[in-house]
Amino acid sequence: MHQNRSQGHLLTKPLSQQPDPLGPLNKMRRIATGLLLLMALTFVLARWFEQVHPAIGFVRAFAEAALVGALADWFAVTALFRHPLGLPIPHTAIIQKNKDRIGASIAGFLEHNFMTHAVISSEFARIDFAGAAARWLAQPDNSRAVALQLAGGLPAVLRLVDDDDISNFIHARFDSVVAHVRFAPLLADMLTVLVADRRHQELFDHLLVMVAGALEKNQPFIRQKIHDNSPRWMPRAFDDKFFERLLEGLNSVLEEMKQPDSEWRTRFQESVEELVARLRSSDAYEERIAGLVRSGLQHPVFRSYVDQVWHDLRQRLLDDVACADSRIAAGLVRVIIAGSVALADDVAVRTKLNDWLRQFATDAVVQRRGTIAALVERVIRQWDGETVARKFELYVGRDLQFIRINGTVVGGLVGVLLHLVSMAL
Repeated sequence: MHQNRSQGHLLTKPLSQQPDPLGPLNKMRRIATGLLLLMALTFVLARWFEQVHPAIGFVRAFAEAALVGALADWFAVTALFRHPLGLPIPHTAIIQKNKDRIGASIAGFLEHNFMTHAVISSEFARIDFAGAAARWLAQPDNSRAVALQLAGGLPAVLRLVDDDDISNFIHARFDSVVAHVRFAPLLADMLTVLVADRRHQELFDHLLVMVAGALEKNQPFIRQKIHDNSPRWMPRAFDDKFFERLLEGLNSVLEEMKQPDSEWRTRFQESVEELVARLRSSDAYEERIAGLVRSGLQHPVFRSYVDQVWHDLRQRLLDDVACADSRIAAGLVRVIIAGSVALADDVAVRTKLNDWLRQFATDAVVQRRGTIAALVERVIRQWDGETVARKFELYVGRDLQFIRINGTVVGGLVGVLLHLVSMAL
């Protein structure tokens, strides 16, 4: 986190305040060049005053050999990137002239030494992908950020979907399901469950209560109907007596039907069992029920209802994600946190997920290593020679300046050694 803040602070700095990437290279170059000039000056002075004292001969020998070593290394280092002193000397500006071959060599080196299955799988084996993701998502701020991103993308997805396409898809799925479902046996299974739990008898009792309630509630209506349909010469008292006897008879039948061992219940039980048997075996029942279902699904009222449900659902989703206290986002946060905590605690699942992720990542890299290597080669080929040389020098030039310094020092020491040898001889 601190590193990210530092990088963000660096990116917000004005260009004039950002560190110069060539700064370290130029510093070492000035040191190496200054040391070369110092050896040149020392050589001139030592050569001039060599007769003053024999020890100055050692200084002259050191400076002379150091100057030769410094010049040789300066030439070698410079020849890698450009023509020394701008002179088109053969075998100089090596990187500029051979950038395409160098790019191909680098690409091949990466492909065959770094992007192999053994190397990639070994590196990925050290990474706990699932654990890192679980720990990161377990943080409320992180899980909320992910949830908001997911919820924020929902309107774009919904707007990309055409309502007619959704409507056709839903109705097509209904039709497809109906075409593969046998409704009569399904209804027979449902009735069998009801019979096994004696729920059909509860339904029978409920129907009796409904009929009794309807008779009680509609007595004036029934009385009037009897009177309206009786002969005009029939006395009203006779109609009332007939109504009372009729009502008494119906109530008696209903009371009889309510008894647990009544013949009516037995007939109802036999009718239900017969219906279940016919539903299981009769093709006519199946065709009739399936036809009713298909007719209902294709009815304009039902299709309009399904379309309205989709429109309402779509609008509710859009309205919810637009709110600051979106329930969808809150639900996603809870799901993400719960899932990440469960994943962090479940070693077996985390291990399996890591194995899958590592295998997937390894195969993805290895299978595309040729493409990656070709990309490296193609990018280098697109650069001009000067750009390639500058980039190489930016990354390795500072170390090459150390070679110049070492060449100066080692050359001087060799010069002193040779001077001692020449004096001994």
